[in-house]
Amino acid sequence: MLYRFIKHALSSLDNVRLKKKLFISYIAVAFVPIIIVGVYLTVQFRDHVLEQATEQSYNNVERIKLQLEDVLQRPIDISGALMSDNQLSTIINTQYANTYEVVDAYQNYRDFREYIKLYSEIYNIRFYMRNPTLLNNWEFIQLTKDIQSTAWFNYSDKSGLIYWGFIPDETKKNKSFVSLVRKVEFPLYRSNGVLVMNINPEALQNIVRQETFDTFIIDSSDIIVAAKDASLVGATLSELDFSIGNIWDIGQYEMDIDGEPSRIIVEELKPQYSQNGFKIMSIFTIDSIVDGANRISTEGLAIMIISLLVSMVLIYATSSLLSKRILSLVKNIHKLGTGDLNVTSTISGNDEVGLLSRQFNNMVSSIRDLMERVKVTENQRNQLELRQGEIKLKMMASQINPHFLFNALESIRMHAHIKGDKELANIVRMLGKLIRKNLEVGTGSIRLSDEVEVIQYYLEIQQFRFGQERMTYDLHVDEAALDVNIAPLLIQPIVENAVVHGMDQVLEEGKITITIQQRNEKLHVSIADNGLGIEPERLEQVRAAISKQEEQEGARIGLRNVHQRLMMIYGEEAGLQIHSKRGEGTLVSFSIPVGGQ
Repeated sequence: MLYRFIKHALSSLDNVRLKKKLFISYIAVAFVPIIIVGVYLTVQFRDHVLEQATEQSYNNVERIKLQLEDVLQRPIDISGALMSDNQLSTIINTQYANTYEVVDAYQNYRDFREYIKLYSEIYNIRFYMRNPTLLNNWEFIQLTKDIQSTAWFNYSDKSGLIYWGFIPDETKKNKSFVSLVRKVEFPLYRSNGVLVMNINPEALQNIVRQETFDTFIIDSSDIIVAAKDASLVGATLSELDFSIGNIWDIGQYEMDIDGEPSRIIVEELKPQYSQNGFKIMSIFTIDSIVDGANRISTEGLAIMIISLLVSMVLIYATSSLLSKRILSLVKNIHKLGTGDLNVTSTISGNDEVGLLSRQFNNMVSSIRDLMERVKVTENQRNQLELRQGEIKLKMMASQINPHFLFNALESIRMHAHIKGDKELANIVRMLGKLIRKNLEVGTGSIRLSDEVEVIQYYLEIQQFRFGQERMTYDLHVDEAALDVNIAPLLIQPIVENAVVHGMDQVLEEGKITITIQQRNEKLHVSIADNGLGIEPERLEQVRAAISKQEEQEGARIGLRNVHQRLMMIYGEEAGLQIHSKRGEGTLVSFSIPVGGQ
């Protein structure tokens, strides 16, 4: 981009006086590097500081994640132990006769209280059960309809895994705590209950209290369960201005918070044996991190002064030595690009520009020679193709002595007619007309109706030869296409090929179907037979053979000649298309533009 700018600026100064040109060049060459360097250093420094802050934030989030995992692991382990606690199972499933037995059982079971005393992470433990003989004592609580209708109870009842939620505790004045909820099965008694274990909120607050940036621990319902600002605990993300309309997934985000650009880091923790988990979110304002980048201006000033001095020298030294020579070479290249092969570069010298100038002249000379050779070769090839086409048509039309054969056939027809063999006379008449039509073939074009007439004669003769029980034919031609002019002998050789090869091994009900339609300014021709078809390998050989310029032994010469003529007259896309399946016959088709000859 800088080179293009310089080249454009220098070329636009050709009509400017030298003193003004140097002054303008000085401004362009001096201030552009200053701006680039200043912006580059500022951006690099800012990005470096910002990336360091982001890395620190990620490290803090990972550390909080590990600490939170340690805090949550304790209640997970305790819940696992309680699931196999025989004493707990006995208390829950025993049918007590009186209140005394219940109180005695409660006094003998001290595990809940011991866990709370031993582990600071545990704030409270309670167990919800369905034994009507037990009493509510804030440790063991009857499952009521209200409890069973809560979301946390439904989550625990569905999956069997641990559910974490910010749940109100009726034993603590309905204050909400981060709680472990886990369904406990008693297979021996075919019963179950729900264990709810509150996490000490101080244990969670201690994790985020000393963080450098604003940090939140959020449950799966987007409720803030711990935050550096403790007043936000219990609020939902939707209540915070920056979260409106956002769904926070794991990753990094940038947005304005309270009018300040900020970066948000979000990580997720899913504890062991849990169906849900928590998100850790860290937020810091970008401006508070990159304030130090302003100091770069002092360094930039020194770089600017140096750049100004260097740029002045560069302008004076290079503008007079290189600009004219380079611009001259560029103009010559532009002329060559527009097709001027007589352009010559007059730049002298042994430096890189002089070498480029000499190589440019050599290249132009080589291109001129190559273009001349291509023109000569193309003319020779076109002349050769035209001569070959004329020779082939003449050879096809003059393989037999025309007058002798026509006169002989006319004599045979008259004798057959006199003797009353009208069918034979009619066939001989058609053969005579077929020969006459072939004798009239030239190198120009014929009407499609003439070509169709030749095809009918040929098929009638072949039907007489094979018999109608062995060969029939259908000829479908659009009437609008009959007046279209086409090159001669395009369709008849394909029909002949279908009869010779398609009917060769067919003993009965052989059929040739010819369809000629005019659609979308094109003439579509297809010739199909219901013969034995062609094996796939042989089909590929036939396709390859008709596409080659030179005749090959075993190739279908008629198809190859038609294919080559179609491409030579109507273009590469007009060649023959051959489709065949063994046992289903063969279809040969082509399409040519109407009036395109």
